[in-house]
Amino acid sequence: MTAADPAHVIAIARSWLGTPYHDQASLKGVGCDCLGLARGVWREVVGPEPFPIPPYSRDWGESGPREVLAEGAHRMMPEIALAHAPPGALILFRMMPRAIAKHVGILTGPDTFLHAYERLGVIEEPLSPTWRRRIAFAFLFPQR
Repeated sequence: MTAADPAHVIAIARSWLGTPYHDQASLKGVGCDCLGLARGVWREVVGPEPFPIPPYSRDWGESGPREVLAEGAHRMMPEIALAHAPPGALILFRMMPRAIAKHVGILTGPDTFLHAYERLGVIEEPLSPTWRRRIAFAFLFPQR
């Protein structure tokens, strides 16, 4: 599977900047959550979503035996080593120790990422040490 052009992925992701936060939505300029942002970028970079996304909880402390979000990403994207995640990669965050990965962002540079955050909407910010240590998985968007 060939990876999509990272510059294209980043340009599409940045076109979502300023979209308000709205739980379980995925409409550029109207509203999205972090997964909705990733879904919207997927649609613009790759094409139609390959399967429907079931409802999901907002609980960042959710634990369990399955990494549901990562399993879904594995179905359609190649996973890469965290140390080798380039700009344009989709990154999944584990927001609390021992919790499953429940937050999504897109790397826009070696030290920046873009994500949708409650009350802030879609923003680009530094990948601070606090954010960096929460990264649990990294994937590449495939080429159309």
